[in-house]
Amino acid sequence: MFARLLSRRWLFTTLLVLVAAAVMVRLGIWQLDRLEWRRAFNARVMEQAAEPPQPLGPEALDLDLYSMEYRQVEVTGEYLPQDAIVLRNEVWLTLDQGSLLGYKLLMPLRIAGSDTAILVDRGWIPMDAPLELAQYASPAPVTVSGQLRRAETDVSLAFNADPTLQPGQARLDVWNRLDLDRVAAQMSTPLLTNAYLQVVPHAVQAQPPFANPPELDLSEGSHFGYAVQWFTFATILLVGYPYYARRQDLRNEK
Repeated sequence: MFARLLSRRWLFTTLLVLVAAAVMVRLGIWQLDRLEWRRAFNARVMEQAAEPPQPLGPEALDLDLYSMEYRQVEVTGEYLPQDAIVLRNEVWLTLDQGSLLGYKLLMPLRIAGSDTAILVDRGWIPMDAPLELAQYASPAPVTVSGQLRRAETDVSLAFNADPTLQPGQARLDVWNRLDLDRVAAQMSTPLLTNAYLQVVPHAVQAQPPFANPPELDLSEGSHFGYAVQWFTFATILLVGYPYYARRQDLRNEK
């Protein structure tokens, strides 16, 4: 059997089959790795979400907020509407008007007792013209509760990456993606760049900004099914190919 597969007639095809099977096995292993990553992510989210709300004061400057993503926190401070920005293409679902296109309002909150601010995702606002963000300021001080979130990564590689500032341009008010490092560079006060705060709605919201609850998918996804699929394809190829080669040789011998 193996001698036939290594003969001059079948050698090239055998090599192709082995390479294809190896690729399929590797894809199956990759899906299992993704499954383990997903399980670890779900465990981390549930662990953080189960913790009691943590007040964030000046000591937040020394905390590893990046590793605390999805932790419930409370922050007291003062909103800085002059440094607010918005993200494009945010949708708010309504019962009477359907989907409304608008912006996501991100406003820095200077933490009480410090000179540092944390960026707060306050939610959806309508697409007004001109864009007047000062109207969404709240009297100081305010206490905001929500979940810590990580900023997007590799935003510079995105197809809709934000443009660089032009000569004479001091800031961007409307963004495509949230790049905390770039946002911090245009703020009038130091800004935490390892996490931002997403407001969680706790009551009926009568007027914007309308806070959206965090969208969390804690399922394991389809990784296990895809892994089984790739391993099955590899098995069919490795078992079926020798059988096919043998049938072809027997047919030619007749």
